[in-house]
Amino acid sequence: MSDASPVWDPRQYSRFEAQRDRAALDLLVRLPEDFSPGEIWDLGCGTGQHAALLKRRHPNANVHGMDSSEAMLDQARALSAEVDWSVGDIATWAPERPADLILANASLQWLSDHGALFGHLAGALAPGGLLAVQMPMAWETRHHTLMRETAADGPWAAVLAGVDTIAPLLPAEAYYEALAPQCDDIDIWATTYLHVLSGENAVLEWMKGTALRPYLTALAGDPAMRDAFLSALGERLSRAFPRRTDGATLLPFPRLFLVARRR
Repeated sequence: MSDASPVWDPRQYSRFEAQRDRAALDLLVRLPEDFSPGEIWDLGCGTGQHAALLKRRHPNANVHGMDSSEAMLDQARALSAEVDWSVGDIATWAPERPADLILANASLQWLSDHGALFGHLAGALAPGGLLAVQMPMAWETRHHTLMRETAADGPWAAVLAGVDTIAPLLPAEAYYEALAPQCDDIDIWATTYLHVLSGENAVLEWMKGTALRPYLTALAGDPAMRDAFLSALGERLSRAFPRRTDGATLLPFPRLFLVARRR
């Protein structure tokens, strides 16, 4: 498989910010109102809005935002929030002090071996600390299926054959099993959002912000091939998700949520 990390585009990612932000806010509202963390980590913080929000909610806390992308962190630093921003890899992350809150919003789906990963994250919590996770259940969706089928069917297929994309999530019960040895109050639920997207080729533009980043990175050296791949995928997506007469494109998108407390 390819070892190249995806190159992220903060502007493209933020194009549908309101829709992407909804799941994170729905997760954060499930944290207890009386919860007062002192050490907070936002893993895969992206452009930093949620780490900045947590700093506003908990002004006396040490808030850390970590991401693998310097481009995303440049946007985060521009928020002027009193947050410690750093480049890092969630798979090898080990905090100097146990965390009272670990937020991982739409980031862990890029990592493998979730059984071990979730045990590792629970072990990084202080007693009473909370792990709060949201992950897209995207692998089985129609638009991700079309993405993989298109990647395997065309002159770009050899280039994209070894490129990692997100993998299927584990069953909800498996996340409970991974956390139960260290955590209590494990709450796991799923929601399907019906995103109302605007603009031409809306689902393609949505995917260019996240799911397509590994493929676009692999094709960056051949712009003509990249554009041909996007054109072929765009045609398939437009047929599967037609634009309505009112201008909207509807994208059903399921997500898995999890909140657990370290005992």
